[in-house]
Amino acid sequence: MQVGDTQTVPPIGGIFRWAVPVRWGDLDAQNHVNNTLYFRYVEEARVQLFAHAGIDLPASKVAVLASASCDFLKPIAYPATVVVSLILRRLGRSSMEMETLIEREGEPDVIYAKGAYVVVGTDAATGKSSPWTAQELSQLSAVLSG
Repeated sequence: MQVGDTQTVPPIGGIFRWAVPVRWGDLDAQNHVNNTLYFRYVEEARVQLFAHAGIDLPASKVAVLASASCDFLKPIAYPATVVVSLILRRLGRSSMEMETLIEREGEPDVIYAKGAYVVVGTDAATGKSSPWTAQELSQLSAVLSG
């Protein structure tokens, strides 16, 4: 999608997927993944999204997590590899809202957890929101499949 003729922006609905192996230590007393770890899996996918886009965070800009939610639909047992899908739902001047889906590798379309998060691009020196640059938007667009 083009804004004007000079800036490529990521497509709403664009998806980034990242696989994360479940470790034995991720299990709770019920022998399934502890609920807190779902947020870690999403965090890892978010870090990899920016890394694959070539956006070095933290640097002069940081991505501050403004909100996060998760609905736990099905327990995940060990051994497993989870696949986290990040789906762009809204792109603001300095923020981005992503829907999250957690599936198990080898079980496509079986959703174990779903949620959302909002990150805000922030100037590391001032702590104030910082608009996404044309380069950052173009780089994100390159890794979010439509």
